[in-house]
Amino acid sequence: MATEQRERKGILTVALGLVANIFLAALKTSIGVLGHSPALLADGINSTSDVAYGVVVSVFMRLAGKPPDDEHPYGHSQMESIAAVVVGSFVMTTAIAIFWDAVNNVYDLMVGQGDFSGAAISALWVALLTVVLKLGLAAFTQRVGRQTQNAAVLALACDHRNDVFSALAATVGIFFGRMGYPWIDPLAGALVALVILRTGIEILRESTADLMDTLPGRALARQITKLLSSIPGVQQIEEIQAHRFGPYLVVNITIGVEGSLSVADGDKIATQVEHTLTKHIEFMRRVHVHYHPATSPGAATVT
Repeated sequence: MATEQRERKGILTVALGLVANIFLAALKTSIGVLGHSPALLADGINSTSDVAYGVVVSVFMRLAGKPPDDEHPYGHSQMESIAAVVVGSFVMTTAIAIFWDAVNNVYDLMVGQGDFSGAAISALWVALLTVVLKLGLAAFTQRVGRQTQNAAVLALACDHRNDVFSALAATVGIFFGRMGYPWIDPLAGALVALVILRTGIEILRESTADLMDTLPGRALARQITKLLSSIPGVQQIEEIQAHRFGPYLVVNITIGVEGSLSVADGDKIATQVEHTLTKHIEFMRRVHVHYHPATSPGAATVT
């Protein structure tokens, strides 16, 4: 996928999610107040926080599209991982707030201080609308995130999925609250908050791994080794160092060649190695090849 097309898809997906969250935040907050539904109001507040970090992510996504410069020779794509950190932080904060509120509501009901008597039917329909809309957004955003390997878009897809769980909890709570079981509302909210918290931790783990330059792993080494095994003249793969820059990869490889070859012949082999990896490995931005006379045969090392 071309870089320009990838960036455009990512920005449009984030913008679509932002527009949807603005609409849902306004709708759920207003109906939550008018329909006397604490569950829907809490979900509306969740959508309001989605709007806040959606704006932040949009800014970071546009910064990530800036071309390389002298200070950033590999571009600014790591801004996508920073945006994912922002998403993960907001997700965790929202989960903690929802859980704390749910615990307080359960306590109030247990000691007889709660006076919740059931929400309006309009609140139930809005909660169901949120479930349907967020299911569609989660599926679409996840597909774009996988196509573009964009950490920020993948993080947003996880957040849309969390919103489905949150809206389902609100739906269940509103329904049973109208049936005379108000304690189910905060209990469902507390369980959903734990699921959301786990997702936030996972988003932070993956995005910080990118920022800390965690190695892509042995699967990439096996793919590189397989591709290079078909290149004449490559007798040994001694070392593979792979580094992430956002979704892109930069690889340093040390290969062993026949010691009697001329420098020009060795350079031809190194150039073929570079072209092969750039062509067959998606998001491979640059390959640096070092070669010297091969010693004893050995497996590739990943460092």
